[in-house]
Amino acid sequence: MSLENKTVLVVGRGSGIARATVTALLAAGAKVVAAGRDQEVLAAAYKGTAVETATVDLNDEASIAALAESIEVDHVVSTASARARGLVAELTPAAMLGSFQTKVIGPILLAKHFAPRLPTDGSFVFFSGHSARKSHPGMLAVGATNAAVDAVARSLAVELAPLRVNAVSPGTIDTGAYDGLGEAAKAELFAHRVAENPVGRLGTAEDVAGAVIFALTSTFVTGTSVAVDGGEPIV
Repeated sequence: MSLENKTVLVVGRGSGIARATVTALLAAGAKVVAAGRDQEVLAAAYKGTAVETATVDLNDEASIAALAESIEVDHVVSTASARARGLVAELTPAAMLGSFQTKVIGPILLAKHFAPRLPTDGSFVFFSGHSARKSHPGMLAVGATNAAVDAVARSLAVELAPLRVNAVSPGTIDTGAYDGLGEAAKAELFAHRVAENPVGRLGTAEDVAGAVIFALTSTFVTGTSVAVDGGEPIV
């Protein structure tokens, strides 16, 4: 399927994987609506481009419903996440619920309100992660959330057919998401991941964006999680 003149909604920030996805979509000829909690920040991020911006809060169903009623799109991509890293002794219910709300319930509500409005060849792409398949200390809540996203994609692919629903599952991607660890801890983590990863490098936002384009355009792919992790979970 060509994305030429198709309209794609991308929910997320104006940086990192979301921005790389928007850039790839524009290069593929798509029209893009970038949506997030702060439309002003998104408008500044995409100033000078053809990207339209909008407001949506994945924690607020009314916000999702209002967006669905206000725009017409062919595909929906949600890159949004709320991090809940930490060992089990450190995890709080609020952090875990926030992660699940943003990355699991939010996409379900996107499907609820956008599916009736998409063309029959439309699709959804949600974001899982390699921690659903490989466990690391401190990634319990993240892994549980990602595993739920994979289950959502499979279930919705059946329920919403012929609309397609897929997940993209990144591995360790150097986009600034690990900056909170501090420079020394981040460098140590990255060195370890590079050493154990079969492809011998970290992933990039552009690697992930390419997988999103694949999921959107491959009309015989649905109900699956596209791994973009350099083979990390297999070792």
